[in-house]
Amino acid sequence: MRKLVEARINRTLDGIEETLECIIEKQEISLEDLKNDLQNLEESFILLSQKWNLEILYTLFFKNTTNFSQLKKILSVNSRTLSDKLKILAKHGYVERRVKTTPPLRVEYALTAKGKDIVLLALPLLYYSSSSFSS
Repeated sequence: MRKLVEARINRTLDGIEETLECIIEKQEISLEDLKNDLQNLEESFILLSQKWNLEILYTLFFKNTTNFSQLKKILSVNSRTLSDKLKILAKHGYVERRVKTTPPLRVEYALTAKGKDIVLLALPLLYYSSSSFSS
């Protein structure tokens, strides 16, 4: 399994490198655009590196949809912290908050398409940064 994951990560990295080389070669991006993109990327990394954020996103990825109580129990996090983190992730478009108006009133959380994409993009980064990845 490890070899399969590593092979796919390497294939993805090769594809990214090839794409960047083509963009640079054709000069399809200005330095100002590159600077803005890197600033947005940095903001995303800062948000995702904050405590609990990746754990919340990965839990929602594996659970699909879950309510506040289930998230709190799975993560063993206090209510205030979880509430604050979910609000921030929703504000940035990673998490969707759905209110079920049928009795009893329930609030469920799920990943948005952007949230799912960021989880899938972060997984190779996490795997690659671990000491178990062989070059």
